[in-house]
Amino acid sequence: MRTRSARLAGVLVLTPLLGLAGPTPVVVASPGADTAAEDVPRASSHPTTVTTLAAAGVAPADGLETAKTTRPVAPGLDLTSFDRYDQQGWLRADALTADLTGDLTVDYVNSGAVSRAEPLRGAVDASRAVAAVNGDFFDINNSGAAQGIGIRGGELIQSPVAGHTNAVAVTAEGLGRVIQVHFEGTATLPAGPVTLTQFNNMVQAGGTGVFTALWGSYDRSRAVEGATRVTEVAVVDGRVATVTDRAGSGPIPAGTTILLGRDAGSDALAGLRPGDAVTVAYRPRTSDGSTPNAAVGGGNVLVRDGVVQQIADTSLAPRTSVGFTADGRKMIMLTVDGRQVDSRGVTQTEMGRMMAELGAHHALNLDGGGSSTLLAREPGAASVQVENSPSDGTERAVPNGLAVYAPKGSGRLTGYWLETAADPTAAPGVAPVRGGRPDRVFPGLTRRLTAAGHDETYGPAAGTPTWRANPAAHGTVDADGVFRAVRPGRTTVTAWHDEACGTLDLTVLGPLARVDSTADRVGLADARGTGTFGVVGYDAEGNTAPIEPSDISLAYDRELLRITPDTNGNLTVAALRDSGSALVTVTVAGQRTVVPVTVGLTDVPVAGFDDAANWRFSAARATGSVAPAPGRTGTGLRMSYDFGQSTGTRAAYADPPAWIAVPGQPQAFGMWIKGNGTGEWPSLHLHDAQDTQHVLRGPLVTWTGWRYVQFDVPAGVQYPLRVRRFYVAETNAAAKYTSEVVIDDLVAKVSPTVDVPAEPHRTDRVVLRDGTVAGMPWRFAVLSDAQFVAANPDSDLVAQARRTLREVKAAKPDFLLINGDFVDTAYPADFALAKRILDEELGGELPYHYVPGNHEIMGAPIANFEAVFGAPSKVFDHRGTRFVTLNSSTGTLRGGGFDQVRALRSALDSAAGDDRIGSVAVLHHHPPRDPGPAKASQLTDRKEAALVEQWLADFQHRTGKGALFVGGHVGTFHADRVDGVPNEFWE
Repeated sequence: MRTRSARLAGVLVLTPLLGLAGPTPVVVASPGADTAAEDVPRASSHPTTVTTLAAAGVAPADGLETAKTTRPVAPGLDLTSFDRYDQQGWLRADALTADLTGDLTVDYVNSGAVSRAEPLRGAVDASRAVAAVNGDFFDINNSGAAQGIGIRGGELIQSPVAGHTNAVAVTAEGLGRVIQVHFEGTATLPAGPVTLTQFNNMVQAGGTGVFTALWGSYDRSRAVEGATRVTEVAVVDGRVATVTDRAGSGPIPAGTTILLGRDAGSDALAGLRPGDAVTVAYRPRTSDGSTPNAAVGGGNVLVRDGVVQQIADTSLAPRTSVGFTADGRKMIMLTVDGRQVDSRGVTQTEMGRMMAELGAHHALNLDGGGSSTLLAREPGAASVQVENSPSDGTERAVPNGLAVYAPKGSGRLTGYWLETAADPTAAPGVAPVRGGRPDRVFPGLTRRLTAAGHDETYGPAAGTPTWRANPAAHGTVDADGVFRAVRPGRTTVTAWHDEACGTLDLTVLGPLARVDSTADRVGLADARGTGTFGVVGYDAEGNTAPIEPSDISLAYDRELLRITPDTNGNLTVAALRDSGSALVTVTVAGQRTVVPVTVGLTDVPVAGFDDAANWRFSAARATGSVAPAPGRTGTGLRMSYDFGQSTGTRAAYADPPAWIAVPGQPQAFGMWIKGNGTGEWPSLHLHDAQDTQHVLRGPLVTWTGWRYVQFDVPAGVQYPLRVRRFYVAETNAAAKYTSEVVIDDLVAKVSPTVDVPAEPHRTDRVVLRDGTVAGMPWRFAVLSDAQFVAANPDSDLVAQARRTLREVKAAKPDFLLINGDFVDTAYPADFALAKRILDEELGGELPYHYVPGNHEIMGAPIANFEAVFGAPSKVFDHRGTRFVTLNSSTGTLRGGGFDQVRALRSALDSAAGDDRIGSVAVLHHHPPRDPGPAKASQLTDRKEAALVEQWLADFQHRTGKGALFVGGHVGTFHADRVDGVPNEFWE
């Protein structure tokens, strides 16, 4: 919820943009407003989102490839990592492509025991493979045995269980196939032959299995679980050694063969006696008659004879697949991450389409979910590393994998693999997604580099490099690989030794203009707590780069804290006492910032609700009441409400007799809530010392009975705080119900006080502080967030909107852009009123374009907006500037239709090559970044936000043309630059 001033907003004037075709526009701010109804991202009693796809899935080609890198792993083996974005969300994938016509070989790999799962990396490094993916589905949380075939070096390791015969296989000649591999075997007993059904695997009903030392030590009773009769026979040197009526456990000695029968199979073995002669013979049998040198089992066939198979399973999950080209000479190994914010996962049909895109004529689905793992060696490395992002957060123990081997190299140095010492995904950064830009550095500062020597196979090779930068005017590199920047510009760093060399491009930014921390504060619970922050620098254009710890000077209380750098340039803060506070002063080349650090939290009572009779009820689009009720420890406050009276966002508020002042600097609030499981959204509404409002969100009330709920206070608030009210909200238009909650024991978790100096005020040069743009050749105006309703056509909000429109018209811009939330609810009557106001105040004399915000779908679909104002996104050119307006009403651009994301990409690409276009301006309601502490008003898909920023910056840097972003929604005027692109937004 937002509160606006009742006075009319002023006019904001911006200076011209560098490279903009025509002057920068006059920008008119939104009118003021009274307190509006709840304004929150969509959530509440929506059920858990389930993404459903058509039976055929969604072709990855329907999306956009937003990032792609390829590097060598070994001669004939490359790793390609790529990101895709489509209507369903994000995908991150890693693909190994292996040329099997050369010196590469492929083999099955496992821990050394069928019944012992372990993280794949251990087995791969032990076997000296250079790359691998996880293999088969398995008996998870039990024996760990895979379900399908396992063949290593031509030796049978295990047979498939019944019905799990699909496999990927590679012959000794290097031909890859997707086939079926069966098992056939016979035990010849004195009474006659007995068919063997499994080898080192779960024994099927009525069957007889064979077990060898390859099985491992897991209790073999797992293999016959559920059997009513069991016989186990140990055979040594062709004679029965022992016969028992139960399955054994522990390792099987070398040279011993175990026959294990269940039910009918048990009956066939029960007549054996020690000393009886037994002959055991078995082999794998392939569907195409081939003889695999390596094979691993899998699940469904994804691609058969070049045709993607339509598989009914539409669940989105991490996936692993292996496939081959039609001639079997090229192998493709693919993992797609899933169950993560930046990668949704894929269906099996989608996975098949991706494999076909990569060239697979045949492909098989392997185990996925948390098992999906892709490993590869970096050039010059002696071991593999995890390249994908396992959904468990770390490598899962798996039974086996398929590995790729390169010939042993000569060890002679042939090249260097250069990288920054800091991993870009973990380096300090301030972008909407994790990571930073260590490929950039500021004049006078440094960047640590590494050079891994490799031989002709990309295996490790020793050799101390000599370093240079070219052009040398931009920087120098010392013998330890530390680059020191001198002048802005691009430079190529080379490491070489004799004929061996490697290169890395670096960019020296403009002079360091300011520094900031990646964390506004660090709060530690006690002396055992640790926290992390990094330091990021900015040049005058808003380009950023992480600062190396060696370039940072820190001043802090060393009796309270210990601060140490990590390998990626972040700083780890450890507490030395259980309580205290300190300011960490960070100085870099004369620029300073401070990071407050607190240790310890104390619960301070805020409201016990003994005065519950004096609390008041208020609501937005709802009715209800508050009253005293039995609480958790005494008297509590019951709030009852009817959320069945509207499809817009509804809120029920519990207001204290007076706002409650909270002493100290609370890091969080906690309270007990007794719920009914109806899914409303609990919130605590605060005001800080600057009267800025902060709404702290709890989890949806999906529980019944009492539960403790904590509301974290965002970094950057200005203390002291006051509690204005508690409330619950319902944002789902389809959810209509009456319910109640009881609340009790509201406490503040207060840290030791630390006084933080105010940050210096910054105003971007895009804001014209003195003068006017009235004489410029052309201008445009932007207005947003009037938020009136047709139910009250004579309100102050309507009057303020009319006044602002008259002011805009008087300024005589070329046109007006309404950047969202012109109305408060999205009913037909609201848009009819909006149209009437625009017609009456602008009189058809000032063209306008209306961009929807979240309130344009408040309680109703976007169709109501479209019926009156047309398409919610558009592209148009005006006097050399291309305007792209986008619909972010759902909180994401994708939610407004993925076609508009494609349209943005197309508009930028065509503008880049069009001499008539000198600049591009992009407008949508939700900005990529919210400058406020709560970050509640920005695009909710942070990777999408980063993509918009990247596209605009790349467009500007690549073409030399201007770029501009204009948003709204954030509750304050803000102007800044992101990688050189001006960003303006307000509400």
